Amino acid sequence: MRYMCLIHHDEAALAAAPPSLWGEYAAFNEAMAKAGMTSGEGLEPSSKATSVRVNAGKKTVIDGPYADTKEQFAGYFIVDVPDLDAALDWAARCPSAQYGTVEVRPIKAWK
Repeated sequence: MRYMCLIHHDEAALAAAPPSLWGEYAAFNEAMAKAGMTSGEGLEPSSKATSVRVNAGKKTVIDGPYADTKEQFAGYFIVDVPDLDAALDWAARCPSAQYGTVEVRPIKAWK
């Protein structure tokens, strides 16, 4: 089953993280590759986000992220594993789990 793991973290906490974090990410991405998966991608800071809403056919463009929260959406990766427990294990291995939350969601199979 495929799961998307959405990385949410406090951008200020991540900015203050030790430089070793990027080595941890390299090891995490290597482990994913050895397991036959590809790592996802990170995102630019939420300050570079633009959000779009459509209400009654009128498009509204908003500078910044959709929600003003402590944690921002920072990236994602997809795992193809036997079950939710295995997906949660991968989420816990993600270095950003130390600085925020990794949300795990099953990917819907459209038929």
